[in-house]
Amino acid sequence: MRKFKIFIIGTAIVAIAGAAYYGWHKNEAGSADGRTASAKAAAASSQNRPVTVATVLAKKRDYTVRLSANGVVSAMSTVDIRPQITSTITKIHIKEGQFVRAGDLLFTLDSRTDELNLAKAQAQLDKDMATLADNQRQLARSKDLLDKKFISQSALDASLTLVQAQQAVLASDRAAVNAARVALSFNRIVAPSAGRTGLISVYPGSLVQANAATAPLVTITQMDPITITFPLPQRNLPDALESMNNSQDSNSSSVMATLPDNKIQFKGKLQFVDNAVDAASGTVKVKAVFENKEMKLWPGAYVNVELGVQTLKDVIVVPQDAIIIGAKGKSLYIVDADGKAAMRPVTVTNSFGPDAVVTGIEAGAKVVLDGKQNLRPGTPVTEQGADGAGDKAGATSGQGGTKGAAAASAS
Repeated sequence: MRKFKIFIIGTAIVAIAGAAYYGWHKNEAGSADGRTASAKAAAASSQNRPVTVATVLAKKRDYTVRLSANGVVSAMSTVDIRPQITSTITKIHIKEGQFVRAGDLLFTLDSRTDELNLAKAQAQLDKDMATLADNQRQLARSKDLLDKKFISQSALDASLTLVQAQQAVLASDRAAVNAARVALSFNRIVAPSAGRTGLISVYPGSLVQANAATAPLVTITQMDPITITFPLPQRNLPDALESMNNSQDSNSSSVMATLPDNKIQFKGKLQFVDNAVDAASGTVKVKAVFENKEMKLWPGAYVNVELGVQTLKDVIVVPQDAIIIGAKGKSLYIVDADGKAAMRPVTVTNSFGPDAVVTGIEAGAKVVLDGKQNLRPGTPVTEQGADGAGDKAGATSGQGGTKGAAAASAS
């Protein structure tokens, strides 16, 4: 009897516990369903909420394909000024760092010896000219006497020989005078070309020697125009040669240079492609010429160079920042006619800096530039500045995307 009561009580306890668990589980399931429904409703509400984005228009325009490289500024010419005779410096007419023109006087040497040699040669010339004048008078008298039969033909021939010999002596004297003048001119050292002077290694009174293995008196470096030399990969050699031949296309033959420490750009023109490829590096040396009136390009400075090689006509250009790189390739968001975000797969054919040439969209499409991280296909969008401010920002972005010609980096 006691065992039966215990059984009845245990069964009742199990039934009560089961009923309590069932009720608790049902309430939890209901709460979970409620939370799921709330989350779905919130997601649906979020998806229908417009996302503010900044857009730019895809542009159809000409695009200059460019190649980038690192270059070194080099002078068009650098001349070492050395003496051609052994003498001493009497006067220095320039200062270090001075700009000189061709023909400007740089140094004066002690010219006393050469002046005396010139005077001596001139005196000898004067003496022999007097002798020639006497011989010519003798020849005239001999001709007169021959006509009167007072002398023979041989006497006349002797007088003629004296005149001709003296004329040869005069020619030699004139050459000696010219040589003395040339030697005297070496005492005035002038600038062979225009440029900027470097360090001056002598002082008044310094002895200078011809053909001596010493430092030059001064170095003159041409600064304007100036050149930039840079290596180009062998695979781009045909593009560089074609760029030089397309002289009528100023964009594709132009070279843009930028100093690393500032954003100022210098525009030049391709001038020279070396006649051999460096087998060690697989590159060919290329040179471009730049105007340098403000003297901002200095020989030996490193610069970043962009070389235009060709111009693509009527291609679609968008900002590179608008492109999304995913596992399936590259794409971007556009705003469709219904004001919703639509994803478009694109192919990037060329890109550099702010611009990219793409295929897969049409010109005039509204490309999402900022805010694309919050978008999903079909999300309603509000273009930034619908009240006017955003339109201005979008226009600015569009201008930035089309400013200038971009350099090539085939993707």
